Amino acid sequence: MLRRLCAQRGRAPAARARQFASLSISTSTGDSDIGVYELDTIYALSSAPGKAGVAVIRISGDQADSCLQQLGKSTALPKPRVAALRKLYHPKTKEHLDDALVLRFPHPNSFTGEDIVELHTHGSVAVVSGVLEALSHVPHCRAAEAGEFTERAFDNNKIDLVQVEGLADLLSAETEAQRSQALRQLSGDIGEIYEGWRDSLVKCLAYTEAMIDFGDDEDDVTDAAYEAAVDRVRALADSIRGHLADGRRGEILRSGVQVAIVGPPNAGKSSLLNILARRPAAIVSSIAGTTRDVVQVPLNIAGYPVIVSDTAGLRETEDIIEKEGVLRAQQCASDADICVVMMDIQNARQLHNGEYQSYLRHGAFAVLNKSDQVDESQIASVLETFASKQRDQLLVVSCANGDNVDVFVDKLATAVKEKLEVSAGGSSNGALITRERHRQNLVECLSCLDRFLADPYQSEIAAEDLRRAAMAIGRILGRIDVEDVLDVLFADFCIGK
Repeated sequence: MLRRLCAQRGRAPAARARQFASLSISTSTGDSDIGVYELDTIYALSSAPGKAGVAVIRISGDQADSCLQQLGKSTALPKPRVAALRKLYHPKTKEHLDDALVLRFPHPNSFTGEDIVELHTHGSVAVVSGVLEALSHVPHCRAAEAGEFTERAFDNNKIDLVQVEGLADLLSAETEAQRSQALRQLSGDIGEIYEGWRDSLVKCLAYTEAMIDFGDDEDDVTDAAYEAAVDRVRALADSIRGHLADGRRGEILRSGVQVAIVGPPNAGKSSLLNILARRPAAIVSSIAGTTRDVVQVPLNIAGYPVIVSDTAGLRETEDIIEKEGVLRAQQCASDADICVVMMDIQNARQLHNGEYQSYLRHGAFAVLNKSDQVDESQIASVLETFASKQRDQLLVVSCANGDNVDVFVDKLATAVKEKLEVSAGGSSNGALITRERHRQNLVECLSCLDRFLADPYQSEIAAEDLRRAAMAIGRILGRIDVEDVLDVLFADFCIGK
């Protein structure tokens, strides 16, 4: 009989009907009305496409071992998890395709929870395309869709939805900090926290429902046990509230710290951006108002993802296009995580104006450019016009000769690090919320717990509040109601993952 599909975490099988190869009806006694689905065996190139020393082709499904046998002249299978050298042949033409290292991972101890075979072939385009074409001739075997290997791992309870998202983040990580955060999520650390909260809620719900069913007969249920459950809910609410008070660091780390460079025209904003980017990312000109729109450059600063935005010069203007650029600059500064005010040192008095003072009061630091055009006494005279506290926010540089630009980069790196650091009293066990979806469900969970704690002795209403709170945590983990999330998430994966 065909192997039955693993339970799919409450998701409707019809939503994945395109993956089913056949519908087989057992005719054995007592089982004639039961439909048994069998998934296709899938294959894909799992390593990067293009010319390489080695390519990895992954096969997953009931027919994985059969695929290997049909690509070889021997039906003998290698030992599980032991690499073996095999000659690969086309199943139809019998043409020799390549000599490959072969690895088998029998179910359920594999990434997908199904039988997996990996073919480590030579990495030329001709070899890879030849092997993939040969696999298309194996019955019940087809090319995988984007993210389908990971989707099967999720369906077979090998990973939860938080880990799936962690894997997606790991595949797109560009900095050390992003890699570290994604790896922690993929390893299950964050999922374990949420799973622990959900288990705790389920136990408290059991006590609440026991009070509804037996409260009139059992004093123990209504007193000691239920009071303990209320205390547990209170402690859990405090933990979730602390977890939410993370300054959105996880989401910022995923998308990059937004840094806006603002200031009047011809202050050197575009020059500074080009120095940071190490390329001519923005047009530099002595003509005021050259930059009309926001120019963004993604950077890796001290291992952190940073998106630096050069903006239009802030000034009063009647030019409609430049006016729109100024509005965009102001909005960019308002939305930024870190604001850098850039000013020609000879016009530093403008920093005392209301708009720039507002930026400084909200934590921005000011870069006084063109120090090469003034002497030391003039620099000292400019700095003396600022209070000692604000003086710490000032940095004198020259984009023309590079003076103090390295100090600016260090100062920016420190600001980025401080923005992303988790304080000791921050989120649970240092874990960060990485997606708005998680945050929304946690907020909903906390709202339900607060309602419960407001009047925990309205037993039937209290039980419903706990039930909804547990469901909100369950949605984070992918237990329920996540079909739309999955469709979007898996579509962003590469084909062989």
